[in-house]
Amino acid sequence: MSELVTITCSDGIADVRLNRADKYNALSPDMFRAIAAAAKSLEADRQTRVVVLSGAGRGFCAGLDFSSFQSMADRGSGEQRAIEVNEDPSAPNLGQEVTVAWRRLPMPVIAAVHGVAYGGGMQIALGADIRIAAPDARFSVFEVNWGLIPDMGITQTLRGLVPLDVAKELTFTGRIVSGSEAASLGLVTRIADNPLDAAMELARQIAAHSPDAVRGAKKLYEDTWHLGSRDGLGLEQVIQSQLIGSANQLAAVKAGMSKQAGKFGDAEFDFDRP
Repeated sequence: MSELVTITCSDGIADVRLNRADKYNALSPDMFRAIAAAAKSLEADRQTRVVVLSGAGRGFCAGLDFSSFQSMADRGSGEQRAIEVNEDPSAPNLGQEVTVAWRRLPMPVIAAVHGVAYGGGMQIALGADIRIAAPDARFSVFEVNWGLIPDMGITQTLRGLVPLDVAKELTFTGRIVSGSEAASLGLVTRIADNPLDAAMELARQIAAHSPDAVRGAKKLYEDTWHLGSRDGLGLEQVIQSQLIGSANQLAAVKAGMSKQAGKFGDAEFDFDRP
């Protein structure tokens, strides 16, 4: 794995760190590729039960690296074209992949945000299933300040968190909101003085449950949250039918009956995730 993003795995938890601390983990072309590769490396990992995503140094991610931004003027740059529009615009480009890839992972992803999460940094955090932020963390849909729209998957992430008028106000102004305000708006799940410690504690709680049940629940919500009742009710039945009687489901019942910690194996099911 690139040194720009590190992954340390222990007790079923993958500690993923954006590791360009001298630049506030700003997004250069190499950083885009490293983040996408990190997420890709976890897709088929059946031992990892939870991912904790954070930034090294003084902040989560400051957004686009300014020197990379200036290179947008050079339309002959192959690096720049790589994060613009694909031949198939319905498929995520590299910039979008670093956010939507976390939603696509089969296991939960918790973002621990401290310092700044501006522009692309905020969009990466929005790609996590759960966000825990420091009260004084700073968030901004910053792109309007560069004369741009947010284009790193925000249409798929922000819509489930805040009302349309709030999304528009944040995007039209690019204003900075604190972690505390972000929690009140719904941008983050909750605040904590030490978000990384809080994220790790939550990850341990999740990892103590059947990985198949947790993965099944993530797929259920990801695939149906914005669909009609027929799709949601159907998928509930499909996933539940796979879980009932499986090794990890029986282990969960045994743990519940004995009031002891469950002894679970690696995740067994893919739930037809693409």
